[in-house]
Amino acid sequence: MHGLTSTASDPSAFLRTAEAELLDLAVEVSQADWVHATYITEDTQALAARANARLMESTLRWAKDSVHLPADRMSAEDHRKAKLLRLSLPLVAPSDPGASLELARTVAEMEGRFAKAQYTPLGATEPVDLQALSRILSEVRDPVRLEDAWVGWHRVGREIREPYQRYVSLANLGAKELGFPDLGAMWRSRYDMDPDAFASEVDRLWGEVQPLYESLHTYVRARLRAFYGPSRVPERGPIPAYLLGNMWAQSWEGIFPLVAPADAEPGFDLTEVLVKRGTTPQELVRYAERFFVSLGLPALPPTFWERSMFLRPRDREVVCHASAWDLDYVHDLRIKMCIEITADDFATVHHELGHNYYQRAYAGQPYLFRESAHDGFHEAVGDTISLSVTPEYLVRVGLLDEAPDASRDIGLLLYRALEKVAFLPFGLLVDRWRWDVFSGRVAPSEYNRSWWEFRRRYQGVGPPAPRGEEEFDPGAKFHVPANVPYMRYFLAHLLQFQFHRALVRAEGATGPLHRASIYGSRKAGERLEAMLAMGARNEWPDALEVITGDRRMDAQALLDYFAPLQRWLDEQNRGVPSGW
Repeated sequence: MHGLTSTASDPSAFLRTAEAELLDLAVEVSQADWVHATYITEDTQALAARANARLMESTLRWAKDSVHLPADRMSAEDHRKAKLLRLSLPLVAPSDPGASLELARTVAEMEGRFAKAQYTPLGATEPVDLQALSRILSEVRDPVRLEDAWVGWHRVGREIREPYQRYVSLANLGAKELGFPDLGAMWRSRYDMDPDAFASEVDRLWGEVQPLYESLHTYVRARLRAFYGPSRVPERGPIPAYLLGNMWAQSWEGIFPLVAPADAEPGFDLTEVLVKRGTTPQELVRYAERFFVSLGLPALPPTFWERSMFLRPRDREVVCHASAWDLDYVHDLRIKMCIEITADDFATVHHELGHNYYQRAYAGQPYLFRESAHDGFHEAVGDTISLSVTPEYLVRVGLLDEAPDASRDIGLLLYRALEKVAFLPFGLLVDRWRWDVFSGRVAPSEYNRSWWEFRRRYQGVGPPAPRGEEEFDPGAKFHVPANVPYMRYFLAHLLQFQFHRALVRAEGATGPLHRASIYGSRKAGERLEAMLAMGARNEWPDALEVITGDRRMDAQALLDYFAPLQRWLDEQNRGVPSGW
């Protein structure tokens, strides 16, 4: 034990000691991970792996010891810290050394098989990776090539199916040692609710947004049927997943050119504007910093500009995927991106700085509270800021002379719905399926059948042909073999609109939500900062109330945002079969 015996009479001392050790190890991990991500070699990979192993081992020991703390001697703060400590890892190894090692090797094996997977698509002479196959899904319009790329990538699941079954058994053993029935219940316990109550809450939220999704599905299916023909797209029933512009049909903006209304052009090209101005990567980030400063938040520290990675280096391999970092859990904030001067990266930079400002705001909290209210909050904050990157905002910062007429809004809203609304059922079902797998409601012999039942029920999509149990199509999504919970993304896609509406109203704005920006609003900044500074000290309804005035997550703000699109979709769908 980590000194539990000597601190049994003083749980606060036990937790302070745990936090001190874990903070030191977390900083070491952040530094090692940063070096590895920005200078990829076998040596930096080994250093990062060892640092992560030390942190996971220590966290696990402290978490298991905390189960034995005397509850009657613990303050409310101690109880919350102990709970967060037990829930801080998404995977808990069993105490048996042999089982623990087997679990670590099993997850590493699944991740390795996913990372190394390749396929030679039609017309190619050499195998390509997931990134290249994904480009086919989003850019190619030949259905034969699309189906081939989709089927080719999904073969990776066959190699993951067997180790995944063993992973489920071992992961459940670890969760039970912390007092949870299974790993799914442990994941759901992170949301300050009874695990079953949280599952019901998720169903309620989906029920609120489902009619909008079904309207979008109806419209998209009809347009794809018109493009690809009835032999590929049915008049009724699920849409073939390989035709939706994304390997998992989780977002559909890749098919926007096929479904866009005639007047979909926004009236400006932000990428062109930025390029013509000679905007540098650092200047792109400065726009985002000035956004937060306009809310009354402080400028980023000089070390941010000295230590961040804005460009892909010419002399070494790096991880270009955009991410926000807080290396010392106090003020060493950074972002890591291979920035390109595009409209997409302009919005991404605003999103990433949302994470940085959240990290900075809760830095004064004890270590176990230096996190968002729940994992959906962190993603939602960044996306909330991105929602304020409107034409009106671009005018205010001098990137546009005038905002386009509102008659062009349907195109903008449809594109955003293909990105945001289309994602919601997939964001829900990945964990919905895993919860049933972990609990045993779905047996290993039914893994693939149940996966497609979930996809049909929630998304209304289907495979190109029947998929048997020799396949393991969930394994074709990184988060499944890598043991990454997914519910945060579903929640974030709802919360961002709830945050956006509340912050816009704080300034007294009354126009359409999709045209509103909180840029320059000190009132919105004060409300945002107050929520960010809470970190995870309070349960999430307290944090939600600070920023929105409500204690319940709901989808009404998303429905308000897309209300003009909903009316337009109703007109387009008149007389068109709906549902699946």
